[in-house]
Parts: sequence; structure tokens; C-alpha cells
Amino acid sequence: MNRNLRKERIGIVTSNKMDKSIVVSIARRVKHDLYGKFINKTSKFVAHDEKNECNEGDTVKIMETKPISKNKNWRLVEIIERVK
Repeated sequence: MNRNLRKERIGIVTSNKMDKSIVVSIARRVKHDLYGKFINKTSKFVAHDEKNECNEGDTVKIMETKPISKNKNWRLVEIIERVK
């Protein structure tokens, strides 16, 4: 598998209570098909954080990877911005 084809996402850490795992929420605005109103949709991903360095509210970049556990197949690439 070519490394360039892996998906990358930027989101906000919503939970870091697990050991070596974080929950990253990615929000997007989608236009409703019929009514045309913009709706906020959120996707949650469980990502692998090897050094337990993320805190809630941090903006992070995650990358798709092979399954690490039952519902964890993303890993932390970098912390873009730390929470104040």
C-alpha cells in the first residue's frame, strides 16, 4: 500500500481518558438536500496516541492506519495547536 494514499484529517480532541488513545471530533457543515439549511455534522474517530501527549481541546492531525484495536484505526501525526 502506498503511504501517499492514506487519509488525513484535522480535528479537535474531545476525550483523552483512555490509555494511549484519544477521541477526535471532526465537524463539517453540510447543506440539507431539500431545505437548503446548513447543518453541523460531526464524525468521531478513535486515534492512537503513543506518548499520551494530547489534552482535551487540542487541534490535531490524524492519519489512517492498519487496525490497532476493535475500533481504533487512526493514529496521531502531530499536534497542530495546544489548548490555552
